Formats: sequence, structure tokens, C-alpha cells
Amino acid sequence: MTKNYETFASVYDAIMDDSLYDAWTDFSLRHFPKKAKGTQLLELACGTGIQSVRFAQAGFAVTGLDLSQEMLDIAAKRAASAKVAIDFVAGNMLDLSGVGSFDLVTCYSDSLCYLADEVEMGDTFAQVYAHLNEGGTFIFDVHSVHQTDEVFPGYSYHENADDFAMVWDTYEDEAPHSVVHELTFFIQDEDGRFTRYDEIHEERTYDLLTYDILLEQAGFKNVKIYADFEDKEPMETSKRWFFVGRK
Repeated sequence: MTKNYETFASVYDAIMDDSLYDAWTDFSLRHFPKKAKGTQLLELACGTGIQSVRFAQAGFAVTGLDLSQEMLDIAAKRAASAKVAIDFVAGNMLDLSGVGSFDLVTCYSDSLCYLADEVEMGDTFAQVYAHLNEGGTFIFDVHSVHQTDEVFPGYSYHENADDFAMVWDTYEDEAPHSVVHELTFFIQDEDGRFTRYDEIHEERTYDLLTYDILLEQAGFKNVKIYADFEDKEPMETSKRWFFVGRK
């Protein structure tokens, strides 16, 4: 693993609000079946493992899946430091063959919004359904259309620290309910020099009915929808939608 990527990931972790992981954990524990501890949990798009460690500390047998082996290497170090056993797997949520079956599956931090279109969203839901045990629970969050259409366009965030700086600008994209995040990082190396890195992140969401239909087509029944980490129905100004589906 390159030193740069480790630094890169640590920058991501540094700018994330730590309390969000507590909120994702609390929401999950409220909506998992009772006596869920010790059960098999798959966390999709686990990244550097912060949420996976939270779940392991809560008593679940956790598998974390992510596209990035570099991120998973960092996640494994994080789990070792926390003294929890987590199985980290490099893979794509569009194809979960080979990862086994689970009682619980989660996908947080609007990771599903990075899928290209409705077809990929539907395929992912079908994969999750196929790898859930009977009676299993699938929980995920996505951006609301209010977030992509009203809040994000024109959003700008700048951060300066001793060893890195970041500029984050968000613009409306061409597809409905889609945005482009342009991120520029300046990261200090061991020689004290700053190197520039540029990233483009494209995200897309859909209206509630679309998610409902895709989940139903995948086989999920009686899907419950909530908003902004609370056990309340979405409102027009809700920013983050949460879905709880059972097999």
C-alpha cells in the first residue's frame, strides 16, 4: 500500500463527522430484530472500517465488503487496533457470489448513490435479497431528492489543517436527481511539500416510489422508510432517507 493512499484515507476519515457512525449504529440497533447480537452481518461499501468496527463492538459477526483493497487494508489495521475480528472482503455489491449468506446487511453513507443507474440499483437489491437468510434484514440510506436538487448544487466546503487542505464543490449533473462532487486535496508529504490530488464523485438518487418498486421487484416485503436517522416518515425537506426491508 502506498503511503499516499494511507494519508488520503486518513484525510477522508478526518473530515467525516464521527457522531454519524454512532447515529448509524443506533439506527441499526433499533431496527435489527431483537436478539440479533452474534448474528452474521454484511456491511456493503465498508471503506476504512469505522462502521464495521462499531458493529463488531456491538456483538455482531461482521463481514465488510468494499471495492478498494487499499481501503480494506486500512480497515484491517483499524479492526486489529480495536481488538475485534472482522472478515474484510474485496468485492462489488453488484455481485455478492462467494461471500456467503447473512442475517443482516447494511449499506450506509449514501454508498448506493454511486451506482450508475436504476438497473444497477435493482441488481444490487436482488443480490442482497439472494444473500439474506430467511427473515433477514436489509438497511440502507440514500440522499433524498431534496438533498440532490436543492441542498447540494452550489455547495462549497473548504478545510485547512497543518498537513492537508481540501476544497469540495458540488454541482448539479445532467441526470435527474444527480450531482457531481469535485474534490481537490493538498496533502503534505514527508519532505514537507504539498501534492495536489483531484477527484470527481458522481452521485444519483431517485424518488421514493422508484426505490419502493425496485425493492419489491427484488423480493422485499413491507419496506419501512424513515428519514435523517430518526424513526419518522420522510418530509419534503428530509435530507437522508433510510430503508428497512425484510426477507
